[in-house]
Amino acid sequence: MNNKKKAQEFSRRKFITKAAVGVGATAATAFAETEAQNAAENSIRIPAEFAQAAQAQPVKAAFPMTGAQVFARVCKEEGLAALFSCPGNYSVVNAIATEGIPTYSGRHEGTMAHAADAFCRITGEIAAASGTEGPGFTDMICAIAAANAARSPVLVLASNMSLYTEDTEAGIQLGYQQPTTEGLKKYGKRLITPARVHEYAAYAFRQLRSGVPRPVHIDFPSEVYRAQFKTAGDLAYFHDKSKYRTTAKPHPGAKDVAAAIDLLKQAERPIIVSSNGVFYSRAWDALKRLAEKAQIPVVESGAMKGQFSDASPLSANAAPSALASADVVVLVGQYCMPTVGEFAFGPDAKYIRIDPNAEDIGRNLPIDVGMVSCEKAALEALADAIPAMKHDAWIAEIAAARKKFEDENESFYQQGFSYKDAVHPAVIAKELGDFMYRGKLPKEQTTFVSGGYGIARYVRRWLRGYRPGQIMNGAYQYGAIGPDVGYAFGVSAAVQLGVSVQSAYKGAPVIAVTGDAGFGYTAMELETASKYRMPMIVIVYNNNAWGTWSGNARNPVTGALHLFQENVRYDKVGEALGAHGEYVTRPEDFRPALERCYQIAVKESRPSVINCQAKKEFWVKSQYAPGFLGTVEPGCMSYNH
Repeated sequence: MNNKKKAQEFSRRKFITKAAVGVGATAATAFAETEAQNAAENSIRIPAEFAQAAQAQPVKAAFPMTGAQVFARVCKEEGLAALFSCPGNYSVVNAIATEGIPTYSGRHEGTMAHAADAFCRITGEIAAASGTEGPGFTDMICAIAAANAARSPVLVLASNMSLYTEDTEAGIQLGYQQPTTEGLKKYGKRLITPARVHEYAAYAFRQLRSGVPRPVHIDFPSEVYRAQFKTAGDLAYFHDKSKYRTTAKPHPGAKDVAAAIDLLKQAERPIIVSSNGVFYSRAWDALKRLAEKAQIPVVESGAMKGQFSDASPLSANAAPSALASADVVVLVGQYCMPTVGEFAFGPDAKYIRIDPNAEDIGRNLPIDVGMVSCEKAALEALADAIPAMKHDAWIAEIAAARKKFEDENESFYQQGFSYKDAVHPAVIAKELGDFMYRGKLPKEQTTFVSGGYGIARYVRRWLRGYRPGQIMNGAYQYGAIGPDVGYAFGVSAAVQLGVSVQSAYKGAPVIAVTGDAGFGYTAMELETASKYRMPMIVIVYNNNAWGTWSGNARNPVTGALHLFQENVRYDKVGEALGAHGEYVTRPEDFRPALERCYQIAVKESRPSVINCQAKKEFWVKSQYAPGFLGTVEPGCMSYNH
């Protein structure tokens, strides 16, 4: 091997070792040696350019700057946590990456936008997604809509063609992007005046960091991102972030706090619904203090879960049958409000709503006390002012409902395990829960991506959250089909970087569940996960059908419309893309396969696919009890919430 090749090999090994941080030096070295052997055999390998990029130092943009560099500089100063992109919008993407913001390039703009959404949901930080004009941007629409429904602060960046050629059809991809995302964003702007690029970057981050989060969409015609600025004097409204936005939050009024406490004093069965706003305002400590002082149970909803630990006797997440007994419900940070009857609380329940948006209080659900406030400030005020209380009978009712629910889950597992010629969803759910929470792993460690449709009705029953950002609720409100591998990539990126609440679990593997239908939408991002060495495990529930098959099963004309080829080898798809594959056809083989994949994630820092062979008939209760399960909103059983 000549000196040049030796240097390249050393550089590549150093990158791989760095990528394996958190899994141990021995495992990292072994992984590097395996990669070197694979390279020699001309198998799938990471390009040498990855090692070069890993060693490159960030470059802070300084005048003279282009419009793209000016925008990237604001992103860096505002703490943009990550960028997920595909080829396109090159000037802006390259400028952001050069600033040192972690940047990932994938196979599909839509999937990478889903990854950005997932990153936001389990960190509470801002992530960006980028696409090129025309088809690249329109590929992102589903992900933008899902992020909007989840109230995720995703910064959507897209290029656009030259303003000079507008209306000429020279570059047919030129389009008016902003109307396309109308109703799917909090703020959007097509930049047309180059000198105002810094000003509009300020607009974007003011919206992203204030109030209720939602996506912000900025599109860049070439005249803007290519513009040249010799000095700061060439830019309009060139101010530091301390001058263009405030970090102040609304605080509750004394009368509102008193009214809420009066209502809670009268309650015999009060309950708190903790949702997105508790996570984004980092209010979990205040929530815990209020709940424990006043002995008020807590149930979670939202695009992420784990703000209130399921280890607490006050957790009502796994007590669905008790929810109807609640007489006073405190909705905290419930940005997407349920309609009357959508939540499982009784018709006579009274409601206290805490939300930073005054104009949203009273929408969909009539409230008795409305509190306009930052969630953290309101919970702190309530915890300070409320007297110590006891609700022993109510907490005992919650405990009994939780025991009933766990017994029901165990009966489902026993039924599922009795079917020996395929893998029942109850087996996946129970064994997965035992592995993550009741085995050798710390129960707080594993960040989980909850996806799929029918399989989600089972897995969610066994899911538990013990710390903020532990569960990413993929289907929240919008129910996009198939983003789960993309979600898993975004979550894994956040965990590998150790961003925000994920810092204590940096380097840990991530687990995701999806269906065979969903897997087909974003499976190619397993190649992206492989090249970035993401230790993520994707469990595919393969029942040979869309989850809606059972509704057409008896119709001889339409009964085949929802079916796939049977026993498709999704594990082989994963292997061809650089992942490890497992094909599980018997219930007793699932747990060993999961354990093998976890070890590969730890020791080799690469993804795995567990293809669990099921039956479409599992959804028919008369053939295979318990059949397709329903939901109860909110709590662990919820699907939309």
